[in-house]
Amino acid sequence: MTQVAVVTGGGSGLGREMALALAAAGYRVWVTGRTEEKLQETVAAGNGAVDFAVLDVADGSAVRGFFGGLERVDLLVNNAGTGSPAAGVQDVREEDWRRVVDTNLTGSFLCAQAAFDLMLRQDPKGGRIINNGSISAHVPRPQGIAYTASKHAISGLTKGLELEGRAHGITACQIDIGNASTAMTQRMEQGVLQPDGSIAVEPTFDPKIVADFVVQIAKLPTTVAVPTLTVMAAGMPYVGRG
Repeated sequence: MTQVAVVTGGGSGLGREMALALAAAGYRVWVTGRTEEKLQETVAAGNGAVDFAVLDVADGSAVRGFFGGLERVDLLVNNAGTGSPAAGVQDVREEDWRRVVDTNLTGSFLCAQAAFDLMLRQDPKGGRIINNGSISAHVPRPQGIAYTASKHAISGLTKGLELEGRAHGITACQIDIGNASTAMTQRMEQGVLQPDGSIAVEPTFDPKIVADFVVQIAKLPTTVAVPTLTVMAAGMPYVGRG
């Protein structure tokens, strides 16, 4: 039986790399996102093993409708995420805060909830959920409080899913990624604000490495849990960032 994977935010960057790696590993892959053109590009590169659905993960009704149309899901990769303009705490706009939390946290929960429900009912039951955490799930960057808070919350979501899935063959993992080279991290190569007020260039690394880890974790039996994994560019300011 071909296993089914869903990758949110699969139209570009890490999501596309993850989806294509899973397709190459034999999964039937669904990618979701808000831009059909980008999703179609992922599908075109998937050699017939990738389908797409235009989906806003923060829309609970749409999320439930999408998962309700699947016969099964063996793997969910909660990758969809967004940031906000750099701003000190006092200058963060409420609409930016809500947009980040709605996408990064609520969207991850809604997709996990819908996938969890399907994993409980399918035959054989069980599956795996991988959440894209971020280095910011552990240590903040200056002027990024909304993103930091949302990613800290992903840690709690992952642990809750792992605990509740334990009796049902459902495992949850959080991959904390630091400076994988995508459009979102291009600014690292020009220099970004550091906690001491300086501007420094930061190293990046090939996102295909992250995708390879996703495949390795996905192929483990559900009797094996990988609660957390950190993969980052060597030399980036993480240990001792503050």
